[in-house]
Order: sequence, then structure tokens, then C-alpha cells
Amino acid sequence: MTSLAHQLKRLALPQNDPDLLTRREVASLLFDPKDAASMDRSTFFALGCTGLEELLGIEPAFSEFQETLFSQSSMGLERSVQVKEVNEKLDAGISLFLARLSPYFLLKPAQKCIEWLIHRFHIQLYNVDSLLACALPYHETKVFVRVIQLLKLNDPTYRWNWLEGLQKPGVPLARGTLITHCYKDLGFMDFICTLVTKSIKAYSGHSGNCAQLRVIFSFYASTIVPALDAVEKVSDTVISKLLPYVQKGLKSSLTDYKAATYMIVCQLAVKVVLEAQLVDTLALQISKSLCKEPLLPKEGLGCLIVLLQNQKEGSVGPKAFGHLCAVTSLVPVLQGMAALHDISPLLRYLLPLLIHTVMINEMETDVPSESTRYGLLFETVLQSLPLSRGLDKTVAKLLLEEYLSQSQLSADSVNALNQRLQTSVRIFESKYPGALDGVLERHVRDVSSADEKKLFHHFISLSMSSGKYQILGDSDTSLVLSLKHPLPSVRRAAVEHLMALVTSGREGLDMAFLEEAVSERIKDDVPEVVAAALKVLEVSRQNVGFSEDTVPRLLALLQRIDLSNAEDWCPVLKEAVRVLDEPRFIEGNSDLKAQVVWGLLPFLVVTSAQPNSPDLQLATCVAQTTILSQYHLTHGWAHGKNMLSFKYFTPDFIGLANQHLISTLTKNLSNMDPFSKRNKMAGLVEGQQGSLRERAVFLVLCQSLLEGLGDMSETQHLHTAHRVYTLLEPAVLELTQKHIPEVGHLWDLGQPAFSLSFKSLSHAGFEDKGLMDCCFLSGETWWNPEKLDTNACCYLRLLCRLFDVIITGASQGPTAVCFRSLMKLLFQVHLSDPRELFNFLCLLWGYGSNLGDQLDCKVNAVLQTQALYVGGALLGAQPGASLKLLAAGQSPVVLSLLACLSSPVREVRRAATSTLQTLVQVDSSPFHPIIQRLLRTTEELISDPTYLSQALGKLYEEAVTGTGKGKAKDRNLLAGFEELLLGVQAANCPAYTAKTILRALDEVNGEITKAFYSALDDEKTQQRLLGVMFDLLVESRSPSCAQTISSVFKRIAVDAELVANEIALAEKPKVTVSVQQTRRSKQRKAHDAAQDGPAEGTVSWQRATLILELLQHKKKLKRPQMLVPALFSLLSRSLETSSVEQSNLEYTKQLILSCLLNVCQKVSPDGGPVSKDVLDEDKFNVELVVQCVRVSDLPQTHHQALLLLGSLAGIFPEKVLHNIMPIFTFMGANIMRLDDSYSFQVINKTVQTVIPALIKRDDSDESATHMEAVVTRIILVFTDALPHVPEHRRLPILSQLMATLGPARFLWVLLLLLFKQHANQTTATDKDAALERDVEFWISVCCEFQVEDQLVSLIKILGYLMELPQDKQDGETQTSRKEKEEKVEELIFNIEAHSSKALRHFKFLSVSFMAQLLASGSFRGDVVDLSLLLEEILRYIHNVARCVEENADKPTAKFWRALLSKAYDVLDKVNALLPTDTFITVMRGLMGNQLASVRRKAMELLINKLQNIAFTQSLPNVTVLLDLTGDLLAIAARAHGRVEEEEGEQAINRQTALFCLKLLCRSFGSGHQEVFVPVLKQAVEMVVSPEEEKNVMGSALLCIAEVASALKALVIPQLPRLMPAVLQTLTERKEVITSELYMLSAVTALQRVTETLPHFISPYLQDTLLQVARLTRVAVKATTTPQLAVRLASLRTSLATKVPPRVLLPTITKCYSKSRLGPLMDVLKEHIGHMEKDQLTSHQSELTSFFLIALDFRAKHCQGDLEKTKEIEGYVIDCLLAMVMKLSEVTFRPLFFKLFDWCKTESEAKDRLLTFYRLSDRIADRLKGLFVLFAGHLVKPFSDLLHQTNVTKTDAALFTTEDNVEKSCLLLEYILDCLHKICLYDTQHFVSKERADALLNPLVDQLENTLGGEELYQTRVTQHLVPCVGQFCVAVADDTQWKTLNYQVLLKTRHTSAKVRFSALLVLLELAAKLRENYMVLLPETIPFLAELMEDECEEVEHQVQKVIHEMETILGEPLQSYF
Repeated sequence: MTSLAHQLKRLALPQNDPDLLTRREVASLLFDPKDAASMDRSTFFALGCTGLEELLGIEPAFSEFQETLFSQSSMGLERSVQVKEVNEKLDAGISLFLARLSPYFLLKPAQKCIEWLIHRFHIQLYNVDSLLACALPYHETKVFVRVIQLLKLNDPTYRWNWLEGLQKPGVPLARGTLITHCYKDLGFMDFICTLVTKSIKAYSGHSGNCAQLRVIFSFYASTIVPALDAVEKVSDTVISKLLPYVQKGLKSSLTDYKAATYMIVCQLAVKVVLEAQLVDTLALQISKSLCKEPLLPKEGLGCLIVLLQNQKEGSVGPKAFGHLCAVTSLVPVLQGMAALHDISPLLRYLLPLLIHTVMINEMETDVPSESTRYGLLFETVLQSLPLSRGLDKTVAKLLLEEYLSQSQLSADSVNALNQRLQTSVRIFESKYPGALDGVLERHVRDVSSADEKKLFHHFISLSMSSGKYQILGDSDTSLVLSLKHPLPSVRRAAVEHLMALVTSGREGLDMAFLEEAVSERIKDDVPEVVAAALKVLEVSRQNVGFSEDTVPRLLALLQRIDLSNAEDWCPVLKEAVRVLDEPRFIEGNSDLKAQVVWGLLPFLVVTSAQPNSPDLQLATCVAQTTILSQYHLTHGWAHGKNMLSFKYFTPDFIGLANQHLISTLTKNLSNMDPFSKRNKMAGLVEGQQGSLRERAVFLVLCQSLLEGLGDMSETQHLHTAHRVYTLLEPAVLELTQKHIPEVGHLWDLGQPAFSLSFKSLSHAGFEDKGLMDCCFLSGETWWNPEKLDTNACCYLRLLCRLFDVIITGASQGPTAVCFRSLMKLLFQVHLSDPRELFNFLCLLWGYGSNLGDQLDCKVNAVLQTQALYVGGALLGAQPGASLKLLAAGQSPVVLSLLACLSSPVREVRRAATSTLQTLVQVDSSPFHPIIQRLLRTTEELISDPTYLSQALGKLYEEAVTGTGKGKAKDRNLLAGFEELLLGVQAANCPAYTAKTILRALDEVNGEITKAFYSALDDEKTQQRLLGVMFDLLVESRSPSCAQTISSVFKRIAVDAELVANEIALAEKPKVTVSVQQTRRSKQRKAHDAAQDGPAEGTVSWQRATLILELLQHKKKLKRPQMLVPALFSLLSRSLETSSVEQSNLEYTKQLILSCLLNVCQKVSPDGGPVSKDVLDEDKFNVELVVQCVRVSDLPQTHHQALLLLGSLAGIFPEKVLHNIMPIFTFMGANIMRLDDSYSFQVINKTVQTVIPALIKRDDSDESATHMEAVVTRIILVFTDALPHVPEHRRLPILSQLMATLGPARFLWVLLLLLFKQHANQTTATDKDAALERDVEFWISVCCEFQVEDQLVSLIKILGYLMELPQDKQDGETQTSRKEKEEKVEELIFNIEAHSSKALRHFKFLSVSFMAQLLASGSFRGDVVDLSLLLEEILRYIHNVARCVEENADKPTAKFWRALLSKAYDVLDKVNALLPTDTFITVMRGLMGNQLASVRRKAMELLINKLQNIAFTQSLPNVTVLLDLTGDLLAIAARAHGRVEEEEGEQAINRQTALFCLKLLCRSFGSGHQEVFVPVLKQAVEMVVSPEEEKNVMGSALLCIAEVASALKALVIPQLPRLMPAVLQTLTERKEVITSELYMLSAVTALQRVTETLPHFISPYLQDTLLQVARLTRVAVKATTTPQLAVRLASLRTSLATKVPPRVLLPTITKCYSKSRLGPLMDVLKEHIGHMEKDQLTSHQSELTSFFLIALDFRAKHCQGDLEKTKEIEGYVIDCLLAMVMKLSEVTFRPLFFKLFDWCKTESEAKDRLLTFYRLSDRIADRLKGLFVLFAGHLVKPFSDLLHQTNVTKTDAALFTTEDNVEKSCLLLEYILDCLHKICLYDTQHFVSKERADALLNPLVDQLENTLGGEELYQTRVTQHLVPCVGQFCVAVADDTQWKTLNYQVLLKTRHTSAKVRFSALLVLLELAAKLRENYMVLLPETIPFLAELMEDECEEVEHQVQKVIHEMETILGEPLQSYF
């Protein structure tokens, strides 16, 4: 904004608003502006007063405005003419009113009041902030938008300008926008915060909680909190902005305000890490707010917790603690919060301070109540609040540390502290015992000092378990650690200490700890420790008692110790037995008593015969226990009486003693409850499997159990025997092994272990033969486990396991003989009868195939084989009569052996054949013929398990057909087979045996074979046979029967008509009934449903379903087409049923459809049409199939129907095509949404079958059009369903559809429909992402097909787009003409159904996609001929370009330009794919186009190609490309004969052509120079032409620059025309300045020509230099074109380095007086730097003359402007320095003296002195020490000039001009600086005594020289004089001179001027700094002067003295105060 605009804005007061002066429209909130203009003021006043009265009924606070804003006098008040004070008062009243009105803003009365204020007081102009503050909380309402529309917000600098975007659309302010602006504009954030405070202030005088402000507080919190959350980083500025309002909120008494502030504090704490001090302040204020008014205790504490949780730990100080403790509801509130939230951050802050306060409070306060309060609070916290996240350990540690830190307390104080802490410590210990124990245990190791140990003992005494941590003197560690000490003596001492504690009855000993400690020590591995623990146990039991867990521990001790290897344990174990025997220990607890008895019982077994052996002593001790003497089981063995009877320890003492124990136990068992005692005893036996003692116990107890079996009932006997055997079995199996390591040891027990095992084994089931009689009925043929009761199964299980073990042991091993005797015993006792024996063996032979396993016994192949061999041996030993009985028909032997022949195990079959050999001799057996024939093929039977079935089938076939060796034998074979079947049918034949036999008889069949069925000539018989089979299938419930029927039906060849008849039988005839009968039948529906059997007109769906299932896999079916009518009839009936029934018939429908599909496939294997004779089209009801698709809900039914329709489409295409749209509509709505492979296959199948049938129809134009319309609708169905299709299925479905339709024909339709679908999707949240995703998908669809198909599709899309109208209005007439029939084009995009915007979007989307497709990598790989596509896109571009011109003035112009750009983009992509030759041909054609835009686009494409380096480098034939130069020149030269166009367009084209030529020249000019000579000529013509447009001339100049670089010498002929023209253009000052681009082009051309032909531009060099000098100044001001300065620099460099000196130097001399010296000197400086030494030598005199002239600029041309003179003189001096630096000493000396003489010329002005000494200063700076060689002649002039310029020495002016003072000051500075540098770089002792004398006084006197005023004086002294004097002092290097110099300076400190004294001090400080320790000699004379200055009258000087002294002390390294 310009300054004038700012001024006008300041003058634009609201009263000057033009809207106030017109009445056509009036600002109004409630009315239309035009309507409001027609209303008078009284109407508005009445409206406002009415609103105010209504408001007064709600809020009385508005009453005060009745006399002000709503008074009668306000009607005549016009604020624009009021004075400032009145308006300010009025603004205050309005602001107050609006602040109070804000809570009621949405009410109609409030809006009426605002309407009056707007009308009368124009608050929309004067009070915008107040009005917005009132309305802003309701920013999402329409009323707020109405308020915004009243305001003037168009000024960009206005604070509310960001709301301007809401005015026009009238949409509410989005919450997100508000929040974003809040954190981006801190002023707005401050506005919101201030809004709250103003509202509170507005209601401040009213009592109550200001509930009406709740909406303000809600808005405040809901804006600030999300804003803090949304901002990326909360800055300090934001925090500082919010902090005052946060503090106000925390201090406020308003609940809602405080709650909102809590929320803001929480958000701040979460978002940013605050400073510790700020966190402490916030926590303190929150705590105070809770303490003062605890209205929101939960919210306040929650805020505090969040603050502590998210900030650094330790940020909150102790101040908040006291306020928190004063909150009365602190603990209850925290307790409630702890149930849902983590309160540990607050407790982590609170508890340390609370503990510390409780500890020290007694000492620091005299108020007992305060101490008690903190103590009670601590107890309450411990009792009520959970200490989580390691806080319990922290509290325990703090308690201990704080307590131990009270070492300075007296004994009384410690007692008082203990009394105060005891309750808290015990509460804590009861809740967190582990935490306290852990802390005490860790600390007890670190206790060092006596005081600390004493305090630690005191603390321990506070806890309930204080005894645990007492320090023991012996071990110097605690009791807990001593009990776990590695030394047994320490552990024993600790246990004895426990004993002492228990005996003394001291408090502080935790009984749980005591019990745990004793229990652990009972497990000790040292007997002394265990003995001590047992004593503690006994004593503690007497005093306190122990838990029931003590008994298992003592019993475990007895079981753990093996006395055979540890005799010293014997007394300990005896003591343990004695403790267990204590009556009080187990008194009243029967379970515990039983546990002791059963635990001691094993120790009664004797395992040692030595009289004093520990084992025997323990056994005697156990036998003498009271508890065993009183127990029934051990009655008679008490007190060892029976053991003592064996007083002579004979060798068989162990056996006798244990045998007697067995007898005692057996006798006592018979007198007790057998079941429970034996179970307990058996359980005891199970654990005795380890050591020698345990094995002995095992044998004794087993024997006791076995001998007690006799007095049991049958069931108990069996179960006990089975359990005993289960115990014995592992031991017996161990005896069967070859290596038995412990047999010798067991032998020592008095009886061999295996003998006892065998004896036990024999007792396990052999003693009682009567068991069999109880378990089985006599005369049973089979022992069938499936039909036996539990006892029988248990008995058989025991027999099987016994047989398994015995047969295993009898076959191998050292005990085989014993096991064989056991086998004999088994057969003699239990299986003495041969029939029973072989029934048992038959059970073993076949039980392995039983799946039920009723016996719970596994019979593996090994046992089966062993049983077979045993059976064979036993059969061979049987007498003849028994053998005949066993081989009889009712015997199970033969059937079981035949079943074994089918076993999969080879050895089983071998054993079975061996066993059958023994039965061959029984001729009377009905099975003899079968056995005899089978045994002839023994090897086959053994080799093949399936051979038995084959052999039996062959035998049966021979017997039936009579092909055997005799009829008698055949009859015997058949009788044998019949006997086999009778045996299988026996009632008690096991199912598993029957199954095996029947499977073996599989090929012995009388089934209906194919030959049999075919031999039946009568169709009625075949029909009846089929009916019987189907009926049997319906009625049978056997799976095998159904399987057999299915197998038979598969094999026979059936006429389909017979099956159709059966289906018709399933469908009962439907009786025709009247309407009344139908109504009655519906009324009786419930009754009819209950009747049995299908009613008339119903279908037997079960029968139909079973028949259809059989047809599924039926291959041999004659005339399958005969099934079609019956199947369709059945399908029709299924669709007529109710909805409930239909859901039950879905499976049947699927079967029907599947059968119809099979019929179609059989009738037409290739899928083509069939003749009417084979299958009539009328029989197929396609509508019924379609209805089936519509009605059903199951995908499987849909799949079957669609597959059928697909098959029908090939056979009857016409019939299917009439229903094609319902089919595909359903697919799109249902099946395509399913995500399973089967559905996908169904879709593919349907598409592959239906679509080709559609396309293969006749190819007439009308039919083809109709077909294309139908296909388009189908594609539309697919595209509409596409969003609902699973993503990974979309591409395959569309690919399959297009592959079937033909991509070349219909891919374009699919793409356009996809474009339309995307264009209609207006609900997408992220449109860019959706478009990117969709485009990627479209490209992937296209890439599924060949590039040729894609190109054809793109061409068709372009054609379709060209047929579309420009806009919707253009297409309406066309649409009305085509209403007869909807065509493909209308189906793709219906103009009437879409808006103009949708049409434009559709077009733009289509063109954009084409560009992206052409740019995709997959498209580029296989590019072929693109010429047709190129022609089409050019046609389309022409079409769009025409539309651009036609719509230039319409609102759609922007769209057409964007569309044209996209079309050009497509053209770019096509051209990128074109081969080079084709590309060039196309470009030439395009450049000849009549449209300028097309020509320009062609050239732009060429430019893109030429800028591609890879293109230019890989070009095979450059000549073809260079041929384009003629066309480009024609365009650049504005060729004749072309239609005239606008000048601007023409100029752009010409510029583009020139740019193309420039690029061509850059790429190929150097190799084809002749081609570009015409280009140069044409460009020169354009530059020469005065009428040429400047932009075109600029492009021509750039082209010339490029051509000149390439053509080099060929440019020379054009230079006479070119250079003057270019220089002339640069001379036209106005044009150059206004067109910086044009100027840049000209400079570029000059630079290139100069660089290329530097030796040929001498005629134009002077003008060139002048223009360069002038343009350099212009470039400094040209800020928009930074390239100009770069180009000018390049041009200057070219001139300086390329042009020879002989040409350049005279030219520069000529230009000296005609141009600015700066640029000219830059050229000369660079030229000198580039000159060779000999060149410089030859031209030195010429250069010297020039510099003498140039250096005289100050004297000749100064004109009073010293700054400008200084700048120009600097350029000359810099240039001269460049030459000086290249001179030698010999050549420089005369030059320097010549300059020295030049400056002293008296006839000239003194200004030369300034120039010379400035030059000398610069030379001294560059030459450094070398300049000293030439500086001797300068000393005298230095001295004189210093004197002449000192105003205290002379009154004469050195310079005669008005600016004498300024020049004198400059000269003085130059001299001082030059002298400083001479001294600085002096290495030759330049400052001799004479020179020092000459310079010293003049230099020091300069301290008095106030020439130029105070400011210049201070600057000269500090920056020039002080450094010069300091370096001069260094250069003198003579202490005498130093003293003189120092003294002269000291004298100046007594000068009358304070400034001089101050400056002298500065010089003194500099001298000290330079001389450092050498200054010490000067110090004595300096001190008095400094002492005087310390009392100087000038305060500034006095301060400087102090500073100088301090600095000198620092420099010299010693204090100077002692000198004063």
C-alpha cells in the first residue's frame, strides 16, 4: 500500500462511509437491506425497545440501558457530529451492553436490540470489535454469518480481513478455521481471552456464579485448548500471552471460569515443557484455589496431577505442599480418582514433603495440633491411597532415611518421634510388607556408625517384624541374613537366637516370619541346624502353634534323608518322628493324623539286619509311636513288639520281619473300610519307585494289597486287582529286560524280587476262577466288548494286559522260564476250557481293528501276531473233537482268522495263514473248502492285504457260474460263503469283525451290474427297478446302503426319460381348485402343515433331492435332454413355495440348476447351438432361471444359475439375450461384491459365455447399434458396481470383461464410463488422493491390453469428446432430436442428466488421463505407429482452441484455457513417443498451421526437444532438423500470405521462433555454420529495423548473441550493421530503462560479439565503453533483473581481457571525460591485472600520464561533493594500486616521487594533498614493509601538515575553499593513518631519533586540536590518533624518547579542556598497552598526574582515570594503589 493510500485510510472515518448517505440499502441484521431502507427510525426504535423489555424479563442487568442507548433522546443522536468525549462514552456503553448481551445473542430479543444499535449507532462501523466479541461464541450459526456480512472487511491489513471469505458464500465459520487462526494470530488469541475478562467485568456487580456466562467460558475453553493442541510448537510468546489470563482464572471464584482454566493448564502441561519456576507458580496457584474454595477439588487435583506428570520432576517447590495439606477433601477425592486414574505423580510430590514434615514437625513447631494434623494426614494417605509404580519402595526408603537423619535428637525426642511414627509405620508395613523388608534388608548391610545403628534399631522396633532385622553380635549381621548365612555355625546360632526370642516371648517377632524361617531351616543340609530348628518348632508349637504345612515338611525331611549313607542324621530323624507323634500337634485334626500315619507307614519296612543300623533304629522308633499304635491298619505292630520277637538276627531276618508286617497289614485291612484304605495304600505304593528302601516298601505294600483281595466283592476285587496290576506292570516289564542292575540287592532282602513279583502277579487275577462265571454268561459264542458290562470289560482288560506282559517275558530274557510257568498258570486258572481259551484268543486277534476301544487296552500288531502263533500252537495240541468244535460254523475261530488275513501288517497275515494250516485237516467244517482253496495261495495272501477279497470273489464267481471242478464242491463253497454271512449276522458278533469280513466279501456280490441292467429289455422293469432303488435310498438310514446305491447307479446305463419319470413321481400332480377353496386352504395352513406326508399338489422334496444328487455324477445317461421339462417343472414348483420353504430348498435349486448345466454340456460339448430335434428351445425357460437368480439370497445358487445361463447363451443366444440386462444387473449388485475365488470364476465364466453370444449376432448396422448399446449398459453395470468390488478383484474382472468384449472395440467405452463415475463422486473427502488412486487403476486396466488397442481407444475417446457440445445448452436441441432411441453416446454421458460443470469435469478428466497414460512407463515400451493418434489430437486441439476463442469473454474461459493446456500436454506426450523423423515432419506441419496458438505450441515442443541434451546428442541426421530453420525464419520474419492476427500473439510467436533458432544454433551451429548465416542476417535486419517491437528485438539480440558465438569469423560482414544498431538501441535511454529485458538482451549480444571478435570491434570500442559505464549505474538501480549486473560484469571482463592494450588504453583515455569513472576504472583495473610484464613496461608512461590526469579529479571536478569525490577517487586509486602491485622497486620509485612532486605543485590547489596522502595510505597498506623504503621524504611534510592543521598552533586555513574544515579533517586522518601503517610495518628502524623529534610534538599536540567540532574530534582521537601514537611509540624503540613522549602526553592531562584530558588518558592507556612491562620505568612520573586526575572536576574524566588505572594493573600485572 502506498503512502497516499495510508493517508487516505486514516482519513476514512466511519462517518465518511458513503453507505451512510444513501437510503437505497441499509445495513440490517433481521431484514433485507432494501426492505430496511423503507423503514423509518421509529420502527427500529420500537423494535429495539421491545427487545430490551423482553430481555429485562430474563436479566435485570439491562435496566441501566433504558436511559442511555434505548432512551427517547437516542432517536435524535447522530454520533458522527458528536465530539470525541461523547463518542468515547457512547462506545463504552455499547461495549458494556454487547458484553452483557453475548450470553443471549441467539435469542430474538437480543437480535432486536442489535438491530436498533446497527440502525442508530452504526455499530457495524464504529464498534466492530465489540460486536464480534458478542457474536463470536456462536460462530457456527447463521446469525453470526449475518453479522459478518454487515462488516467492511475488504482491507487486507484489517485484523478481521480473514473473515471476508465467509461473506459471499454465507457459510458459518468452521471450527477448524477458528482454531487455526487462533494459534497463528496471537492478537486474536488475546482477543478471545480478553472477551472472557470483559464479560466477567460486565457482570461483576451482580451476585451469584454468573451462570449466564457459561457459554462464554465454554467457547473460551473449546477454542484455546484445541488451538494449543493443534499448534506444532507452543512458543514462549504464546505462553506469555496466556499466562495472565490463566492466573486470573485460577484466582477467580467463578466455577466455570476456573474449570476452563484447569483445562488450559492441562493442555499446556501436555504440550510443552515449561520452566521450573513457572510450573512451581502454577502448582502453587492451583493449590491455593483448592484451599480457598474447594468447589472443584477433583478437577483441580486432576489438573495438578497432569501438570506433575508431564513436567520435569522437581519443578514444583514446597510452597504448594502446605496449601494441598489444608484441602479437607484431599484424601477422599484422591481415593475416588485412584480407582480410575494414576495419581502417583501427585503422591510422588506430596509424600516426600509429608514424611519430612512429620519427622521434623515436632522440633520446629510449638503447635501440637499441626504436628498431629500432618501425622493423621500421612496415616490416612497410607491407609486409603494405593502406592503404585514403585512408590511403596520410595516411601519405605524415605521413611528410613528421614528417621536416620534425626541423629541430633535427644532420647526424649526420639521416644516422642517413635510414638508419633509407630502407627504410620505399622500401617505401611501391613499394606506393603515387601517394600519395607527390602529397604531394611538392604540397609542393614550398610549400617556403620554406632549412632546410626542405634537409630536403626529404634526404627526396627516401630515395625511389627522388628525381630527380623536385629543385629546379631556373633555374625554382625541381621537375623534374616544370619538364617541364610553360608556357614552352618552362623545358621545354627541364628536358629538358637530364634529359640531365645520364642522362649522369652518378646514382641516384634512376626509369626509368619518365624514359621517361614523354621520351615527353611528344616530343609537345611546340616543335621545340627535341623535339630535346632526342630527344637524351635516344638517350643513355638507349645506357645503359639504352627500351620498344617509343618507336617508335610517334617515328612519330607524323613523321605529326603537316606540313612544308609548318613548315619549322623538318625537322632534328627528320631526327633522329627517324636515331634510328629506329639498328641497335641495333631489333636482334633483327623486329616492331619491320617497324613502322619500314611507318611510314617513306609518306615516300618525293615531293610537292614544290622542291630545298630540307623534304618533299623528309625523303624523301631516309628513302630513305637503312639499314633501308629492307635491306628487300625498297624494294630498289632505297635511299640515294636513283633520286631523284638525276632531277637536273633538270622540271615532271613528281613524277609521274616517284612512277611510278618505284610500279614499284619493284610489282617487289619480285612477289618477296615476296604475301598478308601486300599485306595490310600495303593496311592502310597505309587510313590515308592526310587531307592532301595522305596523298592522294598513297594514290594511289601503290594503284597499286602494282593493278599487282601479275597474278602472283597466282585467289583472291588476287579478294580483293586487292576490297580495293583497297574502298579506292578512297570516293575515286571523291567524284569523282562536283559540287564537288571539291582537284582542282587533285591535278593538280599530275603526273597528274589521277581519271585515276589510273579507271586503278586499270580494273585492279581489268577486265584478266583469264579470271576469268569460272574462276568460272562455260559455258552457265549463271541466275547464281544461292545456288549459286555463294566465288570466284564475290566476282567478282559486285566486278562489282556496279563497276557501281553507274560507273552513278552516268556519270549526272551533271563526270566523267560518263570514267565512261561506264569502263562501255564494263567491258562489253568482262567482259560481251562478250550472254547473260552479261543474266545479270548479271537478277541486278541480282532480287537486291533476296533475303533471303540471299550476295554481301554491297546492290542498292537506284535501282540496280535504273538496271539496268533500261540493260537496255532494250541490248535495243533487240541484233540480232534475239540478241533471240530472250534472249526464249526458257529465258532468264531475261522471268521477271526479270515479277518486277520486282511490285516495291513504282513506278519499278522503270515501268522494267520500259519494258524489256518491247522484247520485244513477238519473236513467236517463248513469252511473247509474256502480254507483249502485259500491256502493254495499262501504267498499271495501274505504279500497283498487286498488279495483275500479278490480270492473270495473269484471263488464265489466260480461257484455261481459252475466253472469249478465239480458241482458238489461248488455247493460246498456256496455253503461256506453262506455260513460266513450267517456268522457275520450272529447277534453277538463284534461289529469290527463283521465289517472286516464284509469288506473281504466286497467282490462277492450279487449287485445290479451294467450287463444285468442292460439285459432287461422291458422298460417297465427298468423303471420299477429304478423306483425300488430310489425308494430304498429315501427310506434307508445306512450310509453304506446309500453308498452302494450310488455306486450301482453310476455303473448302469439309464435312459434319462426313466429318471424324468421318477422326478415326476416326486412332484405330485397339482389339483385345480377354485378361489374359495384356495382361500380356505390358506386359512387351514397351520392344520395342513401338521399332516403326515405330502399333500396333493406338493412335492416330495427329499426324494427329488436324492435323485438329483445321484444325477450330479451320472455319466452314462441316454437322451439327457429328456430331463429338461421335468427339471424346469421342479424348479418352477420350488419358486412357488413360501419364503421360509424357499430358504430350505436352496440346495435343491442348486442341484436342479447343476443338472440342467450338465444336460447342456452333454448335449452341446463345444457350447455351440444344437438342432431343434435334439433340444427344443421352447423347453428352456430362461426367465425361470433369471427369477431364480433374483429370488435367492445364497451366492451358491447365484453361481449355479449364472453358469447355466452362460452355457445357454451359446446354445440359445436369442433366448438369453432377451434377459441379459437382469443377469448383469444382478451380478453387479450381488456377486461382484463377494470376495471368494468361486464367485470370481462364476463371473468370468458368465462373461466368457454370454458376451460372445451377444457379439456373434448378425452384423447389420441396426443390430450392431443395438448390440453396442446393450454392451454399454453391461459395462455400465460393471462400473457402477466397481466401488463395492474388493480391490484386488477389480482389475481381473474388468480385464476379463474387456478381453471378452474386445478391447479395440469397447475399451474406450469402459474408460469413459469410469471417468464419468469419478466425475460424479462429489462426496470424496480427499479429491486429489482419490483422483490419483483412480488414475493409477485406469492405467493398470489399459496396460492389460496391447498398445494398439490403447491407441485405438484414445482415438475414439478424442472423437467422442469432439462430438460433445461445448456446454449443456448447446446439447439440448441435439438431445431432443435423438429422443427416439438411446444410443451409446447418450449412455456414456447423458447431457440432460448432468450439469454443465459435470460435463466440463468429464472432458477435463478424459484429457488429463490420456496425458498420464501416454506418460506411463508401461506405455512407452511397445510404442508403434502414433500418426493416427497425433492427427486426432491435433484435430482436438484445433477444436479446443476454437472454443477458447469463442468463450474468451465468458465465465468458462478459464476452463477452456486449462483444457487446451491439457490437450497440449497430451500432444507433448505423443511427441515424446515419436521417432525423430516423424517428430520433425509433424513439427513442420504444425508450424504451417493457420492458428497462431498451434504454431506456438509446435515451436514450444521443438524447444523442449532441443533442451533435452540426450535428444541432441543422439540425433542421427542433423540435416533434417536443420531444415526447420527456414520455417522458423518465416515465422520470425512475419511471413506474408497468412491471415492477419493480433499483434501480441504475433510477437509471441516471433519470439518463440527466434528462441528455437537460438537453441538450434547452440546445439548444431558450430558444426553447420553456413546454415545459420541467414539466421544472423534476418536477426540483424530485425535489430536494424526501427519499427520492430522491442520484445521481438530483444529475442533477436539473444539469437544474435548465440549465432555470433557459433559463426565466429562469419559474423564479421554483419558487424558494420549490427554494432551501430545495438549501440544505438542502448543509447535510447527511455526504451532501455523501461524494458530491462530488452537491455539485458542487448548487453548479452554485445558481450558475445566482444568475446568472439575482440580484434574487430575497435571502431565501436569507445561507444561500447561509454554504454557499459552508463548501464552499470542503471544495473545498480534495476532490482527486478539481477542478471543485468552479471551480464555487464561479463562484458567488462571480455573488454578487459580480450581487447589488446594498444587499442583499449587510448580508448579509455578518450572516455575519461565522457563517462562515469567507476566502471571505466574497473575495466582498466582488470586489464592491468591481465597485462604481461613487458606490456606493462611498454605502456607505463602512458598509464602514468592517464593516472595523473585521473588523480586530479578532486582538484578539478570536486564541486563541493566530498562523498562523491571520495567514491570516484577510490576507483582511480584502486586501479592505480593494481599497477603499483605489478611494478618493481626500480620502476615504482620514480613513479612515487613523481606523484610526490605532483602534489606539491604550488600553482595547483591544495586538494592534491588529500589525494596523495590517501593514495600513500593505501600504498602503505598494500606494500607494508616495502613502503618504508620510500617514506623518508614524507616525514617533514607530515610534521608541517600536522602543524598547519592544528587550530591551536595556527589560525591560517590550509584550504582556501568553504569546506576547509572538512578537508583539513580528512587530510589529518589520511596522514595519521599513513603514519600508523608506516610505523606498524616498520622493520628497518624507520623512526630514528631525528625523525622522532620531528614528529613527536606535532603528534602529541594533536590532542589539543579540536578541528571539526566535538564529534569529529572524538572520532579522530579514538580511531586515528590513539593507534598512531601507540604504534609510533613502538617504532621509536628508545626509552629516552618514550619518556619524552610519555611526559608530553602527561602534560596534556593538565589541559584546561576536559576533552583533551580525557583524550590524553586514552593515549596513556594505549602507551601502556603497547609497551606493557617496559612502561614500568615510566610509571613513577605518571602516578602524580593520575592522582591529580582522580580528583578532577569532570566526572567523566574521573571515571576514565579509574578505568585507566584498572586497565594498567591488568596490563602491567601489579596493583597501582600502593603508589597513591
